[in-house]
Amino acid sequence: MIRLQTEKGEVSISDAALSNITGAAATSCFGVKGMAYRSMTDGLVHLLRREAMSKGVRIIPHEEGDISIELHIVVEHGVNIAAVCRSIINQVRYMVSENTGASIRSIDVCVDSMNM
Repeated sequence: MIRLQTEKGEVSISDAALSNITGAAATSCFGVKGMAYRSMTDGLVHLLRREAMSKGVRIIPHEEGDISIELHIVVEHGVNIAAVCRSIINQVRYMVSENTGASIRSIDVCVDSMNM
């Protein structure tokens, strides 16, 4: 749960809501096949369905009130991975700031797999 102090009071945003905003922003970028989840039992990377994409997002709140975001994604074959990651970082930073007003310390994008 993330708490934001505004001039009108305190706003609480659940991790699930923030993860859904973040996942939707990331998967809307060109070259992203979907969010990834590494299974603890077999160690394989799985492509998540739309309704479960929040498993590929990790939100880390900090004492100062800002957050860090870690994304695990699957990209399409043949795309420039650095360009896709820059696009994701910009899109996620904009969407999260615009929709929640949260201050973002860092966004880390982990490319777990590439689909053909």
